[in-house]
Amino acid sequence: MAFTTSQQISRYYDTFSDQEITFTKEVIHAIMLNPKDVYLKCTGSQWPCVIYSSSMRSSKVIVNMQESLKTALRKSNNLVSLRYSFVQPDKSDPLSFLVSSKISAFTPYSRENSNLSFMNLEFTQRPPDGLIDVLGSLLDANTTSRNRKDVRISITEEIAGQLGLQLRGIQLYIQGVPRKCVLRDISFGGAKVVIIGVPKLLLNKEAMIRLPFGDTGEVIDVEGSVIRFEGVEGRDDIAAIAIRFDDERVPVRLKLRLNEYLKLQQSPKERAAAEARKQNEAAEAEKEQHARRLREARSRRTNQ
Repeated sequence: MAFTTSQQISRYYDTFSDQEITFTKEVIHAIMLNPKDVYLKCTGSQWPCVIYSSSMRSSKVIVNMQESLKTALRKSNNLVSLRYSFVQPDKSDPLSFLVSSKISAFTPYSRENSNLSFMNLEFTQRPPDGLIDVLGSLLDANTTSRNRKDVRISITEEIAGQLGLQLRGIQLYIQGVPRKCVLRDISFGGAKVVIIGVPKLLLNKEAMIRLPFGDTGEVIDVEGSVIRFEGVEGRDDIAAIAIRFDDERVPVRLKLRLNEYLKLQQSPKERAAAEARKQNEAAEAEKEQHARRLREARSRRTNQ
């Protein structure tokens, strides 16, 4: 996990505290959550649970409503603690903490299994900085990927090293056929690579670029399509092709890496402008969430 200053932690909380993240398999992998070490704690006992979604103010978990848990909840007046646990690649111990919460609602998970329930938790206080950092980094990367989608990062040996990218291991696949390539630049929205061959035959074909990262040993595959090509001066046997990524399928891990690099390159003026944009976006999102909550409240009153 990259070092995050107290000012960044405060900005993350002020900007993103109400934004909810659904814990898909990809998100769990990206934030390195350890699901086996997640549980509810109540009156000194523990019950395993699955985090379905979380913000910095609340969480929704799936839990087996055993009789022992029901008894504990009655004793505690629905007060519990939710344990988060994240793997730290550079350390043997996980990043873990308990977040004090109060249960606000129960919802059956499915008709087939009446014991499983969604449990809505409202945090009773600001969560630990570690959780704000993990969730804030992800939300910040998502925001930057939209606002700076086409900002290109020119790839040199030095920049590849800063990104943790292994240039010699990069592989391009055109409709499943592997091709050697040289990465020229990359952005949230696409990449430019140099290849050997006739580029005209590749236009509008499905493409996938495989990016190996030496610092963690992970390999990230990014899908897209070839949208244009251009010649390389003095060479008839090679060409540069542009690949547009599928916006909905850009891996979260790649967004996090590119965002961390871009943050390091910003001047103070650019950082201030970027933060202002994100705060405005967050304010609009909060207004929409508030309006949605009001609509839901009116609907509940109407149905009563």
